[in-house]
Amino acid sequence: MPYQSNEHLFNHFRDHGIDLGKIDQQLQLVAPDSPNLPLYRDMMLTVLRMAHDDSDRWSAKITLQALRELDHSFRMLQRYRGRRKVTVFGSARTPVEHPMYALARELGATLARSELMVITGAGGGIMAAAHEGAGSDHSLGFNIILPFEQHANATVDGTDKLLPFHFFFIRKLFFVKEADALVLCPGGFGTLDEALEVLTLIQTGKSPLVPVVLLDSPGGTFWQDCLAFISRQLEENRYILPSDLKLLRLVHSADEAVEEINQFYSNYHSSRWLKNQFVIRMHHRLSEAALHDIQEGFADLRLSGRYHQHADSGAEHEVGNFSHLTRLTFAFNGRDQGRLRELVDFINLPENWAKPEPMHTTQRAREALKVS
Repeated sequence: MPYQSNEHLFNHFRDHGIDLGKIDQQLQLVAPDSPNLPLYRDMMLTVLRMAHDDSDRWSAKITLQALRELDHSFRMLQRYRGRRKVTVFGSARTPVEHPMYALARELGATLARSELMVITGAGGGIMAAAHEGAGSDHSLGFNIILPFEQHANATVDGTDKLLPFHFFFIRKLFFVKEADALVLCPGGFGTLDEALEVLTLIQTGKSPLVPVVLLDSPGGTFWQDCLAFISRQLEENRYILPSDLKLLRLVHSADEAVEEINQFYSNYHSSRWLKNQFVIRMHHRLSEAALHDIQEGFADLRLSGRYHQHADSGAEHEVGNFSHLTRLTFAFNGRDQGRLRELVDFINLPENWAKPEPMHTTQRAREALKVS
């Protein structure tokens, strides 16, 4: 990152006889042996640099509020870390009698039955409907604090499932950060803003690849017309790649939406960058034939080298137990996320998974003896 090193500030204070070693002492007291101590140290040095410059009270207040919101949100959401979540966007103005309200409510219920939590902006309309269907136990509301009085929907209002935000940009961060999938229902400027921002983040690789589902009522043309515009004006004018549209799926029922999400995670688990290699974690090992097809059919995604399938090497040092997952590693070009989605679809096909290895004869014999 092109930031000035905090070591410069550390050396500046040291040269003036100010001992910043106490920072390390304090950190050891509150978080002894934490692997994150260097990060916390850099945070504190960054604050000291701001105080040293002392340029603007407004900048300091923004930084403080943002840091507090981040800290509070991280702590509040920690309890849900192991649960898959789906962010649902849509109009707050959708009336109860509208077909989309009933569909959003059904979506929430169907997601809950699949043990998926439902995140919304905690407002009315589509947001209220999705939470009604999911119920309190499967709902999270990310509300925004506005200058005028406004209330969260009845499902999350007054509960510990409601998380208020002062800044829109931090709220948007958590909408995407916490989401294992996103469902977009018809809406106005805000919904379209969220749709395009989500697509931009995924298209540019700034956000991990997740399912993006466009949900419309049977016979509805809201998203169909939007996609026609995107295809005619953006794709035909080469403002986007043809494969970028692979990031989207248009469906017309709650069951289809949830099936799309569950299918995405049928083999694919997660992904990350490790140095210059892109690592896809999988529940099932791929067959040799499927791996050969990937080498040939998805060669355009590689900068160099080949695709490598292997067990956990222990090099990732991640929080969470992923050691049982198979890895598919390659030098991803980082650009064509739509083609990456096609690769994920390929590895999710059961016919591409390796068959379980037959039980060794001696092992079968031992088990037979146990039974007898």
